[in-house]
Amino acid sequence: MTSGTLSKRIGELLIKNRLTVSVAESCTGGLIGASLTDCAGSSQYFKGGIIAYDNSIKERILKVPQNILQSKGAVSEGTVIAMAKGACSLLETECAISVSGVAGPGGGTPQKPVGLVYIGIVVNDYTQSFRNVFTGNRAEVRQKTVLEALGIFLEILENTV
Repeated sequence: MTSGTLSKRIGELLIKNRLTVSVAESCTGGLIGASLTDCAGSSQYFKGGIIAYDNSIKERILKVPQNILQSKGAVSEGTVIAMAKGACSLLETECAISVSGVAGPGGGTPQKPVGLVYIGIVVNDYTQSFRNVFTGNRAEVRQKTVLEALGIFLEILENTV
């Protein structure tokens, strides 16, 4: 599925269930929000997003606990969960998608290789993170992240609302 097809279906489900969504993006730099707002009528369910590229923004704006950033790092399960919850709280939405990862080409380590991306999802009381390792160049990792995040979010919406 394309990001446009995923976003259209997501929008339909959000409208049908009277839900709103926000995003908290790091490595994708706003691409998920852009995809969701490519759909006409997205103002009915998309409230906004935070591009939290720097850890200080993750901590100060999205309320990611400093101890998570120091002990687990920005690219971690705890960080994306806190980012998604922070987006819901800050932007007053029932749902959120968050991402943080190593898009490359540099910045990878043996523990956190280039292509490692965590995705966080909140739908009402449901919260989960997903670990992925994508291959490809920077643009490909970012695009694969968008598709995976939207796909996971759609699947969770279909199964929980």
